[in-house]
Amino acid sequence: MTKQLRATMAAILVISSISLQAQTSTATQKTGTATAHKKAPKESPVERQIRELREQMQDQQAQIDALKQQNADKDAKLAAAQQAAQSAEAAAASATAKADSLSSTVSTNADAVSSLNSTVTDLKTTNVGLAQTISDTKKQLTDELESPLAIHYKGVTITPVAFFAAEGVYRQRALNADVNTPFNSTPYPGAGQAHTSELNLSGRQSRLGALFQANPGPYHFAGYVEADFLGAGASSNENQSNSYVLRQRQLFGQFGTNSGFTVTGGQMWSLVTETKKSTDNRTEALPATIDAQYNVGFSWERQPGVRFQQKIGGFTAAASLEEAEIIYSATNANSNFFIGNAGAGGGLYNLTANYSNNVAPDVIVKGTYDMGAAHFEAGGLVRWFRDRNYPNQTLTVPSAVGGNNNTKVGGGFFANARTPVTHYADFGLHFLGGTGVGRYGTSTLPDVTAHPDGTLEPIKNYQFLGTLELHPQKKLDLDLYYGTEYAQRTTYLSTVGADAGKLVGYAPVTSANTGCGVETLPTTPTSGLGSIGVAGNPPYSPGTPANCLGATRQISELTGEFVYRFYNNPKFGRLQYAMQYSYLQRVGWAGVGGAPKANNNMVFTSLRYYLP
Repeated sequence: MTKQLRATMAAILVISSISLQAQTSTATQKTGTATAHKKAPKESPVERQIRELREQMQDQQAQIDALKQQNADKDAKLAAAQQAAQSAEAAAASATAKADSLSSTVSTNADAVSSLNSTVTDLKTTNVGLAQTISDTKKQLTDELESPLAIHYKGVTITPVAFFAAEGVYRQRALNADVNTPFNSTPYPGAGQAHTSELNLSGRQSRLGALFQANPGPYHFAGYVEADFLGAGASSNENQSNSYVLRQRQLFGQFGTNSGFTVTGGQMWSLVTETKKSTDNRTEALPATIDAQYNVGFSWERQPGVRFQQKIGGFTAAASLEEAEIIYSATNANSNFFIGNAGAGGGLYNLTANYSNNVAPDVIVKGTYDMGAAHFEAGGLVRWFRDRNYPNQTLTVPSAVGGNNNTKVGGGFFANARTPVTHYADFGLHFLGGTGVGRYGTSTLPDVTAHPDGTLEPIKNYQFLGTLELHPQKKLDLDLYYGTEYAQRTTYLSTVGADAGKLVGYAPVTSANTGCGVETLPTTPTSGLGSIGVAGNPPYSPGTPANCLGATRQISELTGEFVYRFYNNPKFGRLQYAMQYSYLQRVGWAGVGGAPKANNNMVFTSLRYYLP
């Protein structure tokens, strides 16, 4: 309904109301007057129109009211619809929020499920690994119980060290020696032994030992013992039961800190001996020869001492104090001095060996540097040589009056280098030179000689060794060694006593070498059959050269060797075979009659079983 229609209808209603009220009032008055005696008049046209208009208005009003009611209903429905829409929107928002929350929850749950799946997978993997670890641990424990790598005593780990050897040596020129070659005793052609060979079999280089280790925390301790059977007792022989005695090789104790400082005391390889790593004991770079005396040119000692070492990265500094001993050789020397004496049985020394009266230990210092597999070292040693001499021994009436002690100082320098040339080859060089260092060479050339007045004089020495060790296969090693040692002629003209005018010292040029190449007869028995079998007596007394000083100038040796490991297993040990060939040459200092020479061809064989 429009506004104009509403206004028109309102005006009609107002006019109708006013006209109706007027008619009603007039009619009432007339009716009231004539009610009793007169009927109501008929409608006039106006009245009929009015009535019809009124009825129309009433109908219109009813329609208006219906329309209002409809509008009201529509408004109510619209309001209800709006309310429902708002409720729906709120419900939709709530549903959206719930959906978002549910989506987040689902995402979180998905992540949790994924993480759980990953955890389960990891757990399965861990379980598999744990099962493998348990299996491996069980196997390891079983192996350790059935075949332990070491023996455990309280907090100490004991590792056995041993090999068992069947060895032999053939020498073209006999030395009456086991697999240990006395290089400086190789006979000149004038000796009967130079014309006979020897073949000796031996199991004496078999070795027994053990390493003891403890690690209480900030410190570590170790002890090591190693022995073989290359010692000879008073009753040792090869007539029936080759009863050679157990020989101490190494026996030392060790204390170390985690900062790299170590102290070692006891019998061990000298600090002069080349090592493969730092200056650590038990890493000595020994020639891999069957010969227990190794190779000419190799510098070493095994003797009592105390060693101090400090590691700083790849560098190690070390110093040691070691047992001293003197090797002496002189010609035309006066008997106006002494160095020491034969061993005292009561002092548990060998009655048949000489011992010098030493004034101080040998002092050795060394520095090493490890660079990967390469190893370099350099050092020096100082030695003191003392004797007691008697200047008045040369008088017409000899006298001990004026006897005094005299000390001379010797020493030298050494350097070693060892490096891999390729994966299959290692190359090494060794040198030691100085005065009075002959004892540190494997040929044991002399350290000192004597002046005419009875005082000592150190002899200049040097030792050189070159090594080439090849590893063409895992089971095979091929080794090549060449070494040489030298002792300088050291002589003095005597001006005292009956020896005045003679050269005194080591290898005088006036000494006779005329008989070094002339073979002599064996010593003639002097006491019948009673002397047979006595050591050094006939028929165990080959001829020795007459008029042959033959003081050694130089000894050289060339060695080739192969080692083949038939079997090598960390559980059951190693079985190996080796063969060595060596050519040895000894050259004497020239004297009257020339410079004597001697050579020897030697072949060694070895079959060894090593503990794992």
